[in-house]
Amino acid sequence: MQIHSHLDDPALKPGEYMLVSLERLPAFGRGIPAGVRTRVLERNGYTCQLCGAAGGDPDPTNPAQKIRLHLDHVLPVSQGGSSDEDNLRVLCSACNQGRANIQPASEGAKNLLMRLRKAPRAVQREVYEALKRRFEGS
Repeated sequence: MQIHSHLDDPALKPGEYMLVSLERLPAFGRGIPAGVRTRVLERNGYTCQLCGAAGGDPDPTNPAQKIRLHLDHVLPVSQGGSSDEDNLRVLCSACNQGRANIQPASEGAKNLLMRLRKAPRAVQREVYEALKRRFEGS
């Protein structure tokens, strides 16, 4: 059976659903082994590969919610893609659901964010204070 939500059909409001078809669709295995999941998260620095957001950051479309990280198939399974590491990437909940109108972060910015998130708290604070001084009053 096929059911659409507001993510599939812009005419629907959040919480509204439409039964599109009663025809049974083929089932796809959704399990990605924990080891593969961990390696992909580590490889991508626990950051979204489109916008650079990390899990727990405020959601750009709803600051009351926090970003969650998802594994995304570059080539969807429905189109013949696999769940191998080379076909997986990390996306934040906003980018994965296609609701964020965010300019993708550059590779340099993503690398810097990844390094900063892994840095000790004292180093993070030092960088924060330097950026705050740099941009205050701008």
